[in-house]
Amino acid sequence: MNGGIVMGESFDIQSYMTKGVEKVVSDAVRATLRNPKESAFMARFALSSRAASVKRRKAEDAGEHIPPFLIASITSRCNLHCAGCYSRCNHATTDSEPVKQLAGEEWAKIFDEAHDLGVSFILLAGGEPLLRYDVMEAASKRQDILFPIFTNGTFMSEKYYELFDRCRNLIPVMSIEGDRELTDTRRGEGVYDKLITGMDGLKKRGLIFGSSVTVTTQNITEITSENFLNELSDRGCKAVIFVEFVPVTDDSAELAPGDKEREYLQKKVAQLREDHPEMVFISFPGDEKSSGGCVAAGRGFFHINSHGGAEPCPFSPYSDINVRDTSLKEAMNSRLFRKLRDGGYLMEDHAGGCTLYERKNDVEKILKEAN
Repeated sequence: MNGGIVMGESFDIQSYMTKGVEKVVSDAVRATLRNPKESAFMARFALSSRAASVKRRKAEDAGEHIPPFLIASITSRCNLHCAGCYSRCNHATTDSEPVKQLAGEEWAKIFDEAHDLGVSFILLAGGEPLLRYDVMEAASKRQDILFPIFTNGTFMSEKYYELFDRCRNLIPVMSIEGDRELTDTRRGEGVYDKLITGMDGLKKRGLIFGSSVTVTTQNITEITSENFLNELSDRGCKAVIFVEFVPVTDDSAELAPGDKEREYLQKKVAQLREDHPEMVFISFPGDEKSSGGCVAAGRGFFHINSHGGAEPCPFSPYSDINVRDTSLKEAMNSRLFRKLRDGGYLMEDHAGGCTLYERKNDVEKILKEAN
């Protein structure tokens, strides 16, 4: 049981996720109505998204669950050292030159498999994903999948403006923490100005983009304020993704949103959707009670790291299978993922941040039992 919801066959996770996808797509179509080129692409993508939903529904009816989302960390390299970065704390991001990471051709194969299964969205992350232009080109060829690119915004260039203009399924989502002081304090001096320059460059060319904002107990009021969001809207931002802070060190636990902050954010996002129809607002992980628990480990999405390891999510960097050695379909049903889904590990209430991070000892135990 999770927050009053009895888990079992009565909860249809596929229907729940499909409704979520449809909501995001319809909001995106509405948000781009004043941009003919973008609106035309979104209308075509809406058709592709519905076709993907049919594939997932057929698989569900046959006893196989396919998540609509995939997160792909395409490189372990990054030029920034953001305070509290989960990826660096997990040693998934380093300063050294990447070794034996998936090649562009291997990612292209994964993207093709994802399309065949019915995956609608693949979030490209890192490290800093714009360091992998070869993977961006591979993603650009899969026009029936939308690729939000979670970038620190410091590598925007004419080369990327041209690619984003030519391939509208690639949408940069730039990480910003609020105003200049808040952003530079966490991400480094001068990063805010580079972000603004990049945003202005995208708007000048009629290209849409989104912003990713880390939500903490300290900044939740500022980043949901009208002043901050109006400035993003004026600069051409069409989507804001609120990502709840996950503490990966004990001394940062107080920054993770709790029930009070989640309830505030949920109500705020609902109001923002009414007040700002020109933008899409998404909260991640969002209200886990309404989704019957955490949607990681293949319930709603899973994560592929830069070396091909299939992980429950970026905040739970454990893997018992590699997509280099198997198909994407088999990776979705790895022993670890099945144990997490069937054993109730995703349904637990938690103090803040991430269910699986709080239960990392259990996840590690499952891995040891498999070896």
